[in-house]
Amino acid sequence: MSGCLKIRGKTFYWGRRTYLMGILNVTPDSFSDGGLYYDLEAALRRAERLLAEGADILDVGGESTRPFAEPVPEEEELRRVIPVIEEIRRRFPEIPLSIDTYKARVAEEALSAGADLVNDVSALRFDPRMSEVIARRRPPVILMHMKGTPQTMQLDPTYEDLLGEIRAFLEERARLVESLGVPREGIILDPGIGFGKTFEHNLTLIRACKLFKEIGYPVLYGPSRKAFLGEILGKEARERDLGTAAVVAYLALQGADLVRVHNVGLCREVLKVLEALEGR
Repeated sequence: MSGCLKIRGKTFYWGRRTYLMGILNVTPDSFSDGGLYYDLEAALRRAERLLAEGADILDVGGESTRPFAEPVPEEEELRRVIPVIEEIRRRFPEIPLSIDTYKARVAEEALSAGADLVNDVSALRFDPRMSEVIARRRPPVILMHMKGTPQTMQLDPTYEDLLGEIRAFLEERARLVESLGVPREGIILDPGIGFGKTFEHNLTLIRACKLFKEIGYPVLYGPSRKAFLGEILGKEARERDLGTAAVVAYLALQGADLVRVHNVGLCREVLKVLEALEGR
């Protein structure tokens, strides 16, 4: 889609370039960086580095949603993310911040603490109160497709029509959020790489970026360090950044609006070269 979304001091011009969302996991058990940024000072150093490398948005999460991860109690998730959001907002007042949560109370308190977007892996399905928060606060929202839950999503995921089912799901959730008062420019769709998908499903979804763009909303992909890259490369999660960069390049050429990555610096270089080659 065309159009723009303004968040604090930054304007996102959808359809013109691909923006980078830097991942900040404040968790002990995320699949590739669990425990590295679990305390406040480590998280802040990580945020500073992501910004220096060129992140357009920081995505702060306090609960791992890797396959078979156990849910985190609400109070614990709040304890993890709220101090980080407050301090990032104090130190870096202009950077757009996203809260990665499916819990309504966490989203509400994160928005009050200084977050700007809500990144909900359940697309507002897991917590019935989330729609109330979105209707009241009207933040930009990232809606992701997931088949099942983190505990069940990789137990033999099957589809009769992979692309048709995921497209229909994203269209329905986008219409819901639009009915809550969020403008189209602030509704971002994520096909959910690795969330209830096989190796072949993931490759098909990446190839189908243009199909999801046709829905008429900004599109985000989260391929970073994921298991499908491990199957291709035979490498552990933290060794998959070059593979991630290859996917980012492909998605940028297909028109993806946002990519969510761990290694922002490497992906920023990839995008700079692509933009130079395309004369942008």
